[in-house]
Amino acid sequence: MIITKTPLRISIGGGGTDLPSYYSQHEAFFISAAIDKYVYISLHRTFRPNYIIKYSSLEEVETVDEIQHPIVREAFRSHDIGANIEMVSMADIPSGTGLGSSGSFTVGLLRALFASKRQHVSSYALAEEACSIEIEKLKEPVGKQDQYIASFGGITCFHIDKSGKVEVSPLRVSQTTLHDLEDNLLLFFTGYCRSASGVLADQKQRSEGGDQSMISNLHSIKEMGFQIKGCLEAGRTGEFGELMHEHWQRKLARGGGISLASINEWYDIGKSNGAVGGKLIGAGGGGFLLFYAHDRSALRKAMAEVGLKEVRFSFCFEGSSVLQSM
Repeated sequence: MIITKTPLRISIGGGGTDLPSYYSQHEAFFISAAIDKYVYISLHRTFRPNYIIKYSSLEEVETVDEIQHPIVREAFRSHDIGANIEMVSMADIPSGTGLGSSGSFTVGLLRALFASKRQHVSSYALAEEACSIEIEKLKEPVGKQDQYIASFGGITCFHIDKSGKVEVSPLRVSQTTLHDLEDNLLLFFTGYCRSASGVLADQKQRSEGGDQSMISNLHSIKEMGFQIKGCLEAGRTGEFGELMHEHWQRKLARGGGISLASINEWYDIGKSNGAVGGKLIGAGGGGFLLFYAHDRSALRKAMAEVGLKEVRFSFCFEGSSVLQSM
């Protein structure tokens, strides 16, 4: 049996510029952080000449082409490992909550497939193959952020040039700043799970169509990513919180289902009760609210009073890994 563990992520700055519709014309910059919430994939051989796929559904089919889960189907097509295989996926956090679960799933599955063939694969090659499956083969309107942070882990800066080549470098923060972020970044589940495809498809269509309001918005988000990099590497975490608020306001200006009235209300309550700034993690429409707090107790109390559950986390400095291979 092979078991892999792949981290989920929170976006720190510049998110949304990682889509090909933007970076192929303007280049991208974003910062992402892996957290200690994971997607687990197991593979093992069975005595039955078919494929058994277990996720939120159960599939049992005779050929790869019959597999309904698109990512599993394309990954199995790329890695001819034969039938009599069972794949099971589990996760610490539900999908559709903005923490990059689809990218983590793809990376974790590919890591398991390489391990099953006893082949080494670099973090870069792993991320690129995951991107190829989701962006090129499945034509999903997604970017490269989730696959890359799932592969590399850490708190990491990514630059994508117009050709799609990704440059990876760690965010150079002090231990003091790191502990400050882990103490004062608080994550709350809104209760809404959603597919990001609609919001991302709108961004893709408007970017490719030359919509200047969208392109200008993404330019400002990218610039804010550089500002966040500078203030965190200098240890100015309070300024980072203020930039999170500005980032969220810019993102809201895109429209297209980014937020909901209830989420806006909860955000305002957070801002009035201990939060310097925050944002909804992911493309929008639901998932998790992330706040940077100057008064953690007041923020936790206010969010509990409106029924939002906190998910405590630490950063994960290891990307997708093999837990067991036998």
